[in-house]
Amino acid sequence: MAKDVAPAAIHYRVEVADLHAHLFRVTLIIAQPQAQQRVSLPVWVPGSYLVREFSKNLQRLQARQDGKALALRQLDKCSWQIDCMPLRPLVLSYEVYAFDNSVRTAWLDATRGFFNGTSLCLRVEGQEETAHELELVASKSIARWSVATGLSPAKINRRGFGSYRAADYDELVDCPVELGEFWNGTFTAAGVPHRFVVAGAPPSFDGERLLADTRKICEAEILLWHSTGAGRRHKAPHRSYLFMLNATDDGYGGLEHRNSTALICARRDLPRLGAKPGEGYTTLLGLISHEYFHTWNVKRLRPAEFVRYDYTQENYTQLLWFFEGFTSYYDDLLLHRAGLIDAAAYLKLLNKTINQVMQTPGRAVQSLAQASFDAWVKYYRQDENTPNATVSYYSKGALVALCLDLTLRAEGPHTLDEVMRALWLRCQGGPMHEDDLLQVLQDITGRAYAREIKRWVHSTAELPLKELLERHGVAIQEDPAQLAQQLGLRVTEGAAIQIKTVLRGGAAERAGLAAGDEWLGVEVGSGQARSGWRLTKLDDLPLYAGAYTKVQALVARDKRLLKLTLNLPRGMTTWRLSVRDKQLVEAWLAA
Repeated sequence: MAKDVAPAAIHYRVEVADLHAHLFRVTLIIAQPQAQQRVSLPVWVPGSYLVREFSKNLQRLQARQDGKALALRQLDKCSWQIDCMPLRPLVLSYEVYAFDNSVRTAWLDATRGFFNGTSLCLRVEGQEETAHELELVASKSIARWSVATGLSPAKINRRGFGSYRAADYDELVDCPVELGEFWNGTFTAAGVPHRFVVAGAPPSFDGERLLADTRKICEAEILLWHSTGAGRRHKAPHRSYLFMLNATDDGYGGLEHRNSTALICARRDLPRLGAKPGEGYTTLLGLISHEYFHTWNVKRLRPAEFVRYDYTQENYTQLLWFFEGFTSYYDDLLLHRAGLIDAAAYLKLLNKTINQVMQTPGRAVQSLAQASFDAWVKYYRQDENTPNATVSYYSKGALVALCLDLTLRAEGPHTLDEVMRALWLRCQGGPMHEDDLLQVLQDITGRAYAREIKRWVHSTAELPLKELLERHGVAIQEDPAQLAQQLGLRVTEGAAIQIKTVLRGGAAERAGLAAGDEWLGVEVGSGQARSGWRLTKLDDLPLYAGAYTKVQALVARDKRLLKLTLNLPRGMTTWRLSVRDKQLVEAWLAA
């Protein structure tokens, strides 16, 4: 418990209004308002590049001063103005509906509460730089709950309820809050205290295993960023860190913050007592690694456009390929360095990323720089045409990092690790331009990398993956592609085959199949030999097609039955990576 401090100029009191109605009640006290004080609620949360319109969940907004009600005038979808007496406390009260069980907004029910400040805390315009205080109230309905947050405590009880301080509005909304009867554990990594809380964990949950493995990840990442040679290290930029994990029936995702992260996973992916972890647990560890890496790469070292967030609209940058893509390269690589997966397991994960990119026609349409800029309208608004028109700055950005790392290693005694540390020092853990990356590469290697970055990032040219991987001891096997990929389809299967996406240039597109079609069956042969077959699984197609290379696809579209001629393709392959030269591979994968 911290000592008493002077009241902050901006004070938020958050309490439960109604658990079953999923309502938080917020009271905002502005100690010294302006005569025409404006307040607004953000439209997006940093790290998730989509305008989400959080104000849609705000209701019953009222204003009072000296005990008297004041009129509020709404200026736009998320902003209000209050005409009041200046320099005398202004009190606003409102409710927020919280029923989005994700890492991006807010949630409240009888078992758990969670919120990002961007969903609950109105921004007091003109006073964003002043100290902010958040008071969390423990009512009878949540008497058994506890609190977890990265905010600095001012005066709290043993369960964490009470007052927290933030230096400014940015810090306030960059420290989400977890509420409930969660599992709690702690560890220290490289001298930094870490806390891990898990909501929704089943009785079989092996918390000690999760703590031990997470500690290894954190130590590997702190070493990467702050190793200076000769066994010396600089200190990590965070004095403490909080992992908040929400275990659900079927979920996955994470959102980074300056000294914490909010995560979601499926309960079946948690480590279990007495059981060997499966691939789902490796996926969870990769997510933990990814979000923790963001502590450096995007929360501190960040695009110059993000020096000051504009919470009222989109914030554009062409650098998400670096901040998300390079983080995606390191997340699984650091699992290997932490001793949590072997080289074969790492190559399997890398193999998946490579095939994802190679099976995306949009890589020939959109550059990585364009994908970064268009995240607001394309990546976060995916539809049936997304794979044909876009490329993921996560996946292809990770492959650019791979190509850069392997090129540096092939040309001399340099690595991408050195580049990341040098960027951290050059930009002083702050704003970065693409030119900073180019200059660091020039300084370290003695040659310019502008040509590679232009080709790999600003064009749609293919990456030199095969040459670089084989040079570093990786064998590449060409295996037959899965049937859906050969046809150029992405489907869901159940009682019928539902077509989600038709990939550009594929056999399905040439046949005239479309997203939304229900593929009912096929006819094969001709004349007396013609026969029809019901399809419920795509993999049954070869069973019924037999030696025929052409079939009639029977589909339902808008309640009309169509018969489409489908030529069955042959010869399409995907990559399978394996270790050819163990010494070369380990030299690359090692720190």
